[in-house]
Amino acid sequence: MLTVGVDIGGTSVRAGVVEADGTVLAEAAAPTPDRAGDLDDTVADLVGDLAAGRPIGAVGLAVAGFVDPERRSVAFGAHLPWRDDPVVDRLTDRLGLPVVLEHDANAAGLAEHRVGAAAGASVAVLVALGTGIGAALLVDGAVFRGAHGVAPELGHLTVVRGGRPCPCGKHGCLERYCSGTALGRSAEELIAASEDFSVLRATWERAEPVTGRDVARAAEAGDAVAGRVVDEFAEWLGQALALVADVFDPDVVVIGGEVSASAPLYLDRARRRYADDVTGNGHRRLAEVRPAMLGGRAGIIGAALDARERAAGS
Repeated sequence: MLTVGVDIGGTSVRAGVVEADGTVLAEAAAPTPDRAGDLDDTVADLVGDLAAGRPIGAVGLAVAGFVDPERRSVAFGAHLPWRDDPVVDRLTDRLGLPVVLEHDANAAGLAEHRVGAAAGASVAVLVALGTGIGAALLVDGAVFRGAHGVAPELGHLTVVRGGRPCPCGKHGCLERYCSGTALGRSAEELIAASEDFSVLRATWERAEPVTGRDVARAAEAGDAVAGRVVDEFAEWLGQALALVADVFDPDVVVIGGEVSASAPLYLDRARRRYADDVTGNGHRRLAEVRPAMLGGRAGIIGAALDARERAAGS
């Protein structure tokens, strides 16, 4: 049996046909519509195109939003048009296939646990570094969701009281200092406060946003300002890893998301900071901190494998 995984983000909807071992056989994508009915149509069209001539047994949805504890509805997504929408029942009727719903970070964590960097881990945490921070916790292979289906929300732990404003409404959230967006923001602040040369200065002087990718490319090229920004990012990540270890005591932490592509720039420094900051340092085992293996396909693969497991258990 094949399954289709659909990763629904604020910018695009990406889908793939996935085998039991996580191999993606075919993919398709479309822009994310801004109306609920149009999003239904997009998902149905992508699944229909991919299912043509293939024995599809179930469909998994990975969404960038809050999923209700029963995993039947999307309660809210900042960049999605679904609001308290019973999308599982609606799409199951429309597609004629079982549909399984999951948060996108949980889907990525599931994929990394089943066929990626956390394979075999008893307690695994995924930290997805992108525009913000997504996170997933798996215990004995099962996703831990918390009482209301939103755990673990690591990105919105307050780490700087009265710090940078966050779109969530708080100030000083971890993701304002340790994400792709944070890399750009930190670079802009450093350039504004100094006269040091940086290849990023021209972008800043044109009043264009400096992106995390800009910073990573500049750091790889040896730019001193970008290097300082990446070092600061690594320090924040190390502190975050220590918090994760103190609360969850995982055996594996997987660093995913877009920023994981630049892991060679920061991961060793982050590991050292983690080892220094964790409670009982020097007297306890540390989690292995690994870069993700599945890249941008993790959500698709995880959603598809989740649908396969749910269909097999039903």
